[in-house]
Amino acid sequence: QVQLVESGGGLVQAGGSLRLSCAASGRSFSSYAMGWFRQAPGKEREFVAAIMRRGNYTYYADSVKGRFTISRDDAKNTVYLQMNSLKPEDTAVYYCAAGPGGVGLKGYNYWGQGTQVTVSS
Repeated sequence: QVQLVESGGGLVQAGGSLRLSCAASGRSFSSYAMGWFRQAPGKEREFVAAIMRRGNYTYYADSVKGRFTISRDDAKNTVYLQMNSLKPEDTAVYYCAAGPGGVGLKGYNYWGQGTQVTVSS
């Protein structure tokens, strides 16, 4: 029902910024919560941020709170992750996800292929 394609990843110096985009196809985009997750080599996939269906309530992992901002533009069927003050430990593959919502993997039914973010020291 929903197809997701991430973009905007790349290589950035510590302290820099990137904005990730997730373009969604599907006529029910606005009915899904959207989330961002990340997975570093040898690590479990972890929650980063989410934005809910109603009211655009947002939630963030403690590790990114104050640095990352999630937003959505329903007219463009796109969700964004603005990442500021990037740290080397932010290096990971970042995945966009859609589903009922929450801060866990089980709350999301649809996943993008991921985009690599590498933060150098």
